Amino acid sequence: MKIGIIGVGTVGASVANILRDNKDIITARAGVELEPAVGVVSNLNKDRNVTIELTDDIEKVLNDDSIDIIVELMGGVEKPYEVVKKALENGKAVVTANKALLAYHRYDLQDLAGETPFEYEAAVAGGIPIINALREGLTANHIQSIRGIMNGTCNYMLTKMINEGVDYDTILKESQELGYAEADPTFDVGGFDAAHKLLILGSIAYGIDAKPEDILIEGIENIAPEDIDFANEFDYSIKLLTVAKKVGEEIELRVHPALVPNSEMISKVDGVMNGVSVIGDKVGETMYYGPGAGGDATASAVIANIVDIARRGKGSPMLGFESSHGEDLKLMNKDNIETKYYLRLRVEDKTGVLAKVASILSDKNISIEKMIQKPLNTTCAHLLIATHTSKEKDVVEALETIEQAGVVTAKPVMIRIED
Repeated sequence: MKIGIIGVGTVGASVANILRDNKDIITARAGVELEPAVGVVSNLNKDRNVTIELTDDIEKVLNDDSIDIIVELMGGVEKPYEVVKKALENGKAVVTANKALLAYHRYDLQDLAGETPFEYEAAVAGGIPIINALREGLTANHIQSIRGIMNGTCNYMLTKMINEGVDYDTILKESQELGYAEADPTFDVGGFDAAHKLLILGSIAYGIDAKPEDILIEGIENIAPEDIDFANEFDYSIKLLTVAKKVGEEIELRVHPALVPNSEMISKVDGVMNGVSVIGDKVGETMYYGPGAGGDATASAVIANIVDIARRGKGSPMLGFESSHGEDLKLMNKDNIETKYYLRLRVEDKTGVLAKVASILSDKNISIEKMIQKPLNTTCAHLLIATHTSKEKDVVEALETIEQAGVVTAKPVMIRIED
């Protein structure tokens, strides 16, 4: 089988080179020789460190009847969408690692693909086979929840902040120098990369068709040393967490920093590594851990999909369901999310402030579970508060009231607690 690789960057070059270097074992597992025949690049003058033929003519590859599988590794959304559509219309199997593409167009592409193989294991958590686990390994289960750490950049930064006391700006600069974060890091630190992955998992687990604009997405930009201290005091770690959870007939989908108890497995995923915890109604909790990015790790998942296609010859259900699963599940409104909350309030250090804060919280049915007051200087202090389980809408409104009441000297910060 011949393979066309569209986008020969770090991952594309790894795919081509692994198919060459491990040809014997891959052929033995696939039952057929897999040949990386051509790669499409935008700049033919750039050295790609590959031995395959390179071209800048996408149409030539898409219309080449000898190419059986298209591997799309371009990045972006709309241009890759047109490329993948054309490949599927031409009857070519497709493998992609493009989570942004799938966050917006997964249902369109599923309808278009039909029985033409369309695989995307590398789009979520790099080398971790979480797509295969949800679509195949856990098919006997109703999925109760998924919690993941699926952005290595954020996890590396938070690990350093927790373990070494490094502040956000310093560790962001270091991450950029090491190549973990882009010059514009918003996509990673703002939570959008993780949200794209969560949306894909939410479709496989629950059949939920949501876009990034529909769900709660927050990044790690506001994490401060005081938050790290509070987490350490009460045996939590702070993680950028992706959460998909079934509550009645509704599904929560959210991405945000969270305080996670150190006793939980997901809290032990450190550095650039990724981890995903899945709870099924029959199997209980299963945990998946490994590298979430990098050329060879991501290419490993891409090639696993290529081998699957070579073995089967036709597509399995792209998003995991052959027919309706019989549940009319809906996306939960963000306002109705219920969890515990950590609040950081910078207040004037004077009589009556704590009572006023407690009164405002009480008016919104929010009760305090833990609290620490830390002086900042002779006139200001931080109130660090953990609440009992509360509703998102109530907490947001309480913080707005606290801010409007002139109780705080800086914008309040809220971090959810995932016990």
